[in-house]
Amino acid sequence: MTCRSVRPKTLSKLRRLKSGARHSATATDSAAASASVKQAPNLPEKPDRTTVKPPVTPSHPAIDFTDSKKLYSSLSTGKLLTTLITLKATTVGPVANLGSKTLNSRLIMGVPIFRHLLLGLTERTFYDHFCAGKDIAAADAAAKKLWDSGLTAMLDYGLECANENESCDRNTEGFIRTIESTKLGDNCKQVSFVVVKISAICPSRILRRVSDLLRWEFKISSMNLPWKLKSLPILCDSSALYHTMKQPAPLTPEEERDLELVYDRLFRICQKSVDANKPLLIDAEETTIQPAIDYLTYAAVVKFRSDPGQPPRIFNTVQAYLVDAADRLALTMEAAEKMGIPLGIKLVRGAYMNFEKKEAARTCSASPIHFSIGQTHECYDRCTDFLLEKMVKGSASAVLATHNIQSGTSTKSWIRP
Repeated sequence: MTCRSVRPKTLSKLRRLKSGARHSATATDSAAASASVKQAPNLPEKPDRTTVKPPVTPSHPAIDFTDSKKLYSSLSTGKLLTTLITLKATTVGPVANLGSKTLNSRLIMGVPIFRHLLLGLTERTFYDHFCAGKDIAAADAAAKKLWDSGLTAMLDYGLECANENESCDRNTEGFIRTIESTKLGDNCKQVSFVVVKISAICPSRILRRVSDLLRWEFKISSMNLPWKLKSLPILCDSSALYHTMKQPAPLTPEEERDLELVYDRLFRICQKSVDANKPLLIDAEETTIQPAIDYLTYAAVVKFRSDPGQPPRIFNTVQAYLVDAADRLALTMEAAEKMGIPLGIKLVRGAYMNFEKKEAARTCSASPIHFSIGQTHECYDRCTDFLLEKMVKGSASAVLATHNIQSGTSTKSWIRP
């Protein structure tokens, strides 16, 4: 992942102008917050646009998405062709499904020659494109390449879905080592964020149990959760609640002890990031466990809140393909502003579409995902404009993450040449 950012303080000094509607949003900058109450304030349908001028950075000039020669000048023709083929392959459902089944097949992967060939092919294509490297040294080298191209990097220690406390403890140490690496040499400036997945430091069973209890608490507001820390609202009326159809049992003493271990791991990681002056970015995951992820993230946000006027230390992720994304974002911002907590949001479209559709179908429930890609784009645009408006006011920071030029160009139109 890459990131270019404009500080809210810079944006707040700049002149605001109206502009016409746009087609689709995102890039990578700084802005926002998160929350939930039962009635969400509406995001504006057609928010004003703001034209801003970023700080002058001669070594990192603004990206021109139409200048393909300059954009790809650091890559060889062979590398570009390999990347094109790899990305095209990922868009073909049967190819992706076949690849997943093959790599998880004990029959095929149990044969040494097949295993060697398949892992070699994967490493030179999909792994090489989507992963920075097998260790911190390789990731550092990839970050330097991005820096030389005018981009900063987000270091993502790619682990998730731990099941036991021992695995969670090991993963926590891995995240801490990743944070520590950003303090060394040029990494201080080359790395913009360290990315964490909560499911890597919290056993899956605890995430599911806590999510069920939080959903039921939303349905029955008088419910008491004695283990709950001060956080921000995480659900709204349009949120998917079908995962919890009956009242869940309270956490057992053992589960509460496991949750205490999760708090300790997360807060250790957060403290290390504060010490390194490197913000954390918490990834979103499936809606089955997202309430627990949001709760834990916002508990950390409250505990490690930044001073007024300072950028957030911890960013949460909002997935725009979810029907409740705009409502939750508006609630988040409202609650954050009332508490005076500067918050950050990473806005993405979403990455668990197949899982969400299958899970909804399994329970005969409406999908939590927008009906069409067009609706997802519209939601992303509204959320982006909302975040950028808040950035201008100095009450938010955001990472606007996208994978298409149209969205990047659209968000770039907020910047005055």
